[in-house]
Amino acid sequence: MAKINLTTGDREYFQGVPRIKYEGRESDNPFAYKFYNEEQVVAGKTMKDHLRFAVAYWHSFCGNGGDPFGSPTKIFPWFEHTDADQQAKDKMDAAFEFITKLGLPFYCFHDFDLVNEGPSFTESTRRLEKISDYAIEKQKASGVQLLWGTANLFSNPRYMNGAATNPDFNVVAYAGAQLKNALDVTIKLGGLNYVFWGGREGYMSLLNTNMKKEVEHLARMLHMAKDYARSQGFKGTFFIEPKPMEPTKHQYDFDAATVIAFLREFDLMNDFKLNIEVNHATLAQHTFSHELQVAADAGLLGSIDANRGDYQNGWDTDQFPNNLLELVESVLVILEAGGIKDGGINFDAKTRRNSTDLDDLFHAHIGGIDTFARALLIAQDILNNSDYRKLRAQRYESFSSSDAQAFEKGELSLDQLAKISQSIGEPEMISGRQEFYENLINRFIK
Repeated sequence: MAKINLTTGDREYFQGVPRIKYEGRESDNPFAYKFYNEEQVVAGKTMKDHLRFAVAYWHSFCGNGGDPFGSPTKIFPWFEHTDADQQAKDKMDAAFEFITKLGLPFYCFHDFDLVNEGPSFTESTRRLEKISDYAIEKQKASGVQLLWGTANLFSNPRYMNGAATNPDFNVVAYAGAQLKNALDVTIKLGGLNYVFWGGREGYMSLLNTNMKKEVEHLARMLHMAKDYARSQGFKGTFFIEPKPMEPTKHQYDFDAATVIAFLREFDLMNDFKLNIEVNHATLAQHTFSHELQVAADAGLLGSIDANRGDYQNGWDTDQFPNNLLELVESVLVILEAGGIKDGGINFDAKTRRNSTDLDDLFHAHIGGIDTFARALLIAQDILNNSDYRKLRAQRYESFSSSDAQAFEKGELSLDQLAKISQSIGEPEMISGRQEFYENLINRFIK
């Protein structure tokens, strides 16, 4: 049984776990950061400001270890009460204790992560009102902020054919009502941003799908949500989180490039950016760094959901990030893009089904935090103390010629380009030196 914390009056769920502090890489304390020193300045900002870590409410406090092949394995103490309001309060106590002990500044949630959905819309609204009142108290007491909120428009059976893209207008209207509630709660709690993930906004078969109509309906709902939130004083950024499939066979937010094209087509570029998830990138047959670069090049890199997949599995395993090499390559993109401005790094990751101790939540987050911090240090070392940027620029140095400059400015016709080619003759082969670059990166990983 968890004991009472005499300082706060709240039940203490994570007994014996102190506030996690930085002790350096030589420390053998499993409850200490080895690389994440939040006040250490890197490239003009503290690590805390660079990385802006957030804890995902759903995986860490709602996940029970159940999967399609087995029942729940994680019988957490905040699940003890069957009364929805009391269970939600207990879960929030545990969440804020955990986040505070990690020393992280943010958290993220879906509406029905905070409290179980009720048997009616009216009851669901009442439950959200009550738990969000309590969340205000917890935020004030802890200093933890809401990085972003979102609505779960995919779990309930009513959304089996989508939410905004559902062929039944009654479901679309219900989704709009739930979306309004989620926006209201996010604004009430001072949320800095709001995320849209189209878990079932897509199709299983084109045989029964009017894709053009569904995509237009999705755009209409996003405009309505944006207009409503702005009318209520919301100043934050809206994020769309790309994912190619799973649970839907083909989702309309397939990858970063698809989402950017959608935003351009439907005049949403001014209010929306992208929330890039690692495992979603790999499901789309991309690397995480690729998706970050696509978003950054469009000026739409907004936030990150940090996790990783399993190369032996073709689904979204949402494991905690620990691949240092992949993260170094990704943080290089982030730093060269000017960093994360609106969002942060949300650990959209879950402990494994057989990791059933409360301590496992700490070990998982500490490992992910330290891996990102280490990647940040290495990436900045590469940019400061290697020829990485210089070598990459040299690969394109031929574009400094007057003809190349005219080409880039759109001042050449195809005929003129052909004449230039005839005067040059057969181009020589120039190596991309891929292995050299890979070795350069590896040299700084230590």
